[in-house]
Amino acid sequence: MVGVPLVVAASLVWLPTVVSFILSFTSWNGIGLDRIRFIGLKNYSDLLAGIYPPFYPALWHNLIWLLVFALIATPMGIFLAVLLDKEIRGTRFYQSAIYLPVVLSLAIVGFIWQLIYSPDQGLINNLLGTARTAQAVDWLGNRNVNLWAILVAASWRHIGYIMVLYLAGLKAVDPSLREAAAIDGASEAQSFLRVVFPVLRPINIVIIVITVIESLRAFDLVYITNRGLNGLELLSVLVTNNIIGEASRIGFGSAVAVILLAVSVVPIVVYLSRAMREQAG
Repeated sequence: MVGVPLVVAASLVWLPTVVSFILSFTSWNGIGLDRIRFIGLKNYSDLLAGIYPPFYPALWHNLIWLLVFALIATPMGIFLAVLLDKEIRGTRFYQSAIYLPVVLSLAIVGFIWQLIYSPDQGLINNLLGTARTAQAVDWLGNRNVNLWAILVAASWRHIGYIMVLYLAGLKAVDPSLREAAAIDGASEAQSFLRVVFPVLRPINIVIIVITVIESLRAFDLVYITNRGLNGLELLSVLVTNNIIGEASRIGFGSAVAVILLAVSVVPIVVYLSRAMREQAG
């Protein structure tokens, strides 16, 4: 029973990861195994030296994505989970409506927000009264605002995911803890921050891992919008453009993929090891 998923994971995840790590030390255009040439750390040195101009903007955009998810989208998801945990009227409807973007394909999400952001017939420009005028904002074409516009769309989806996870955690909290805090004179905010939130530590760990992974593996929305160009560069897009793009620089794209993997895994491993060590102590 365990062997089948293990084989699938090993063949589709771990083996390609190891192969990508090996190829990151080579120069290869993907044609003919005899053309693979070992070049050591040259791909990494070129990236870090800024010889490939899109690298540092893409890395910065990924960090911005992570900060927005961690400081805005995730707290909003927690806030909505706390509100809907109160069993207000219509809570089932609100839960379904907020969670709906999560079950939609990212291609559909991108299409929806393209309609919202359209400079000629988009919802936002119509509300601003600038549609089909010279003052219309090109939300996805203007490199000064398009990253923030895409982040709104990505957060719209991320908030629903976080809300459901925290809502499930809140339902499992023993009601007597809140009652005891209320008897001791704690306000609702104090009760949540000092009693309920610490109890949700396992959920908090999951949320941190998910937030880091979701922000650093972001790809679909920006690629659907403009193939990750003109201010929407991300590390995942650079990997795609170098491996399957016109350049077909397999080794170079693999080096970017390894850096993305390291940026994603290292903070998660550090946090999990610290959390487990504190729990064991």
